[in-house]
Amino acid sequence: MSKITREFIERIPKTDLHLHLDGSLRLSTLIELAKQEKVELPSYTEEGLKELVFKEKYKDLPDYLQGFGLTCSVLKNAENLERVAYELAMDNIAENVIYIEARFAPQQHFVNGKFSVQDSVRAVNKGLKRAQDERNNSEAVKSGKELPFHYGIINCAMRFCNRFFSDYYANLFDSLEATPARRVVGIASQELARITVKLAHDEGLPVVGFDLAGAEAGWPAIDHKKAYDIAHYNFIKKTVHAGEAFGAESIFQAITECHADRIGHGTHLFNVDKITDERILSGEHGDPESYIKRLVDYIACRRITLEVCPTSNLQTLPEIKSISEHPLKKMLENKLSVTICTDNRLVSRTTPTDELQRVVENIDIDNKTFKNIITAGFKGSFYPGTYLEKRTLVRQVMNRYEAIEKEFFG
Repeated sequence: MSKITREFIERIPKTDLHLHLDGSLRLSTLIELAKQEKVELPSYTEEGLKELVFKEKYKDLPDYLQGFGLTCSVLKNAENLERVAYELAMDNIAENVIYIEARFAPQQHFVNGKFSVQDSVRAVNKGLKRAQDERNNSEAVKSGKELPFHYGIINCAMRFCNRFFSDYYANLFDSLEATPARRVVGIASQELARITVKLAHDEGLPVVGFDLAGAEAGWPAIDHKKAYDIAHYNFIKKTVHAGEAFGAESIFQAITECHADRIGHGTHLFNVDKITDERILSGEHGDPESYIKRLVDYIACRRITLEVCPTSNLQTLPEIKSISEHPLKKMLENKLSVTICTDNRLVSRTTPTDELQRVVENIDIDNKTFKNIITAGFKGSFYPGTYLEKRTLVRQVMNRYEAIEKEFFG
């Protein structure tokens, strides 16, 4: 196995590109805010919540997603959202994660007459920026001892929603009462895409990407094609949760119909048994094995980065028994661009350092491959500055990484 140690992983600069804000609260903060906002929890102790809600193992993805109802319930105002965003950034900074992309579904935080979709994004940005300013104005960064911290925000549309998700969705379903639910979901996504464009281009906020989240089964990405077209035509970068419940054709749809620059998870990319498209099964588009082979090569050639979340996948996909069985190994063997992410620090009870350590403990990864994983996080990022500024950051990171590497390995 690799000689890479936890100490080395802690020291190097890192990213977390697949990071749900509402799944990454500090447990103590959730309890405090629940008491403050009169939100009922199944337990008001950290131990109780870990046993009942934020477990080590879950039955499936819907079970995994249950905890988000609690976290979103305490995030219905600017103060709370700003606080958890600030704490999330500081928690990452503490372990040398110097670039994050915090994603969340702002329409879920809308409150009639009090708190708009735009307000929620502004609040998250305020918290992240406060942490960034503290870090980057520190003597450690000014002296060059530590690297500066940067961030982006990704707005998530929901694959599925109903009127009970938030006031926003209730209003939408009321105003479109004769419209099929599937179309209402797509309309909500289109509106969020337009809001994302305005926040990024008119207000200059670092809203760097557009995503599609939520239960994948039964709710295909193509329902949101018009929303992704809006983002695409306005130069907003795009990622899609795909291949988590479905397989290769879901990933293909995300790339071709939704213009995905990255794929969230992609776990079933190589799984022939997950293919259900009759055109593929009948041989119209080649046999399933050939289809997957061509798709993998296409992803590799296009350098479409896969946001892999090992612990989360083990929790939601019982068929994967350990990280050594995770398709990550096959992704690396095929030279795909892979970055390791947490998904949800609270729900998965993990950190970027934990994830990377579990990977090197369970998969035989040499130093060069590990370095490529770290580099992919920075190169595949939707960095809010210009391309030249991003290149400068990547070079800074590689210089620091190589200096630490030399210290540890000579």
